[in-house]
Amino acid sequence: MNYDLLLLVLFYIFLLIIFKLYRNKFEVQWKIFALYKTKIGIKLMEKIANKFPKALNFLGYVSVFIGFIGMVLTTIFIAYFTYKLLFVPKAEAALAPLLPGISVSDKLPVLSFWHWIIAILIVAVIHEFSHGIFARLKNIKIKSSGFAFLGPILAAFVEPDEKELKRKPIRDQLFVFSAGPFSNIILGIVILLILSFVFVPIGNAVTEIKGVNLIDINDTLPINNSGLKAGQIIEEIDSVKIDKVDIIPKILDKKSPGDMINVKANGTYYNFSLASRPENSSKALIGGVFGNYQVELKENYKNFSWIYKIFGWLVMLFFWIFNISIGVGLFNLLPLGPVDGGRMFHSAMLHITKNKNKAMKILNYVSFFILAMILINLMPFIIRMLKFIFSPLF
Repeated sequence: MNYDLLLLVLFYIFLLIIFKLYRNKFEVQWKIFALYKTKIGIKLMEKIANKFPKALNFLGYVSVFIGFIGMVLTTIFIAYFTYKLLFVPKAEAALAPLLPGISVSDKLPVLSFWHWIIAILIVAVIHEFSHGIFARLKNIKIKSSGFAFLGPILAAFVEPDEKELKRKPIRDQLFVFSAGPFSNIILGIVILLILSFVFVPIGNAVTEIKGVNLIDINDTLPINNSGLKAGQIIEEIDSVKIDKVDIIPKILDKKSPGDMINVKANGTYYNFSLASRPENSSKALIGGVFGNYQVELKENYKNFSWIYKIFGWLVMLFFWIFNISIGVGLFNLLPLGPVDGGRMFHSAMLHITKNKNKAMKILNYVSFFILAMILINLMPFIIRMLKFIFSPLF
């Protein structure tokens, strides 16, 4: 049973019950955006804004610069993958929503429910809190804060006074709009540094590689007739233990196409000949797609397996905070109507054209183009979801 998916369904049922019981405390906008308004955190936002005005003003300029650079790069990135998805066979999509219990890519582990809910909460709170700090820095009143539902998506929000915000100079508006995505990108960088310089060294000290996952086999190559199956763990190749990340390329560098190799997987030995690489016929190719390395505790630490399980859970939490934070930050920089990037783009167009109607018209055209690319990139996920839901029925 997929317990992560079950917990997700129960979570949404719980939220629906809360919404029904306290319907009068929610404000619904556009029929799909429900806000539960509070005053939580507003005083702390003001306190931080008043205590570090010079540093925050400097960061404001940096966030605007990074924001527009990120807007351009993210748009180019999605356009490139959209082109590949439409015209290149077996190309991968650039976007997929992350939901617990559902595999969105063979290159990513399945997201657990608790990692999802904690990571989303941290990323959303930091995003919106940053908006609030910069709003108070520019003396813009914050009317409320709280949590919200954008359809099934859980979110947090900070509500600045829009009338005051519109009266502020374009620079001040950009400070506020860019603050959320910028804070997510900074959070992602910090988490990456923690993973690289804290968790990875600890993990390397107490664990060792016992093999590599074979996640797919090319059915047109000799490996397909060897007896090896996707899902097995490759432990040895020609009696060489797969205990380092770079060991397989080193073994293949000494081989030629047509050479026989002996592979140990899940305790069983398999023999087959190597193929040649499509891009270089003189280089040897196994013909399998390898995934994550199988990692186990070193013998000296076997008695501390329960601590290692906690450690592994924390590693995955930081891993998902990094991915979700960077993903949310970059997605929010897209020049798309309601998101932060859309508001930044509109402010920039207004500054350039000096005409509200022209600025809005340009934003609408660009938003339509971005939205079309998003929908194209979501199609593989939608198809995967439909197969996941309806496959038990057939």
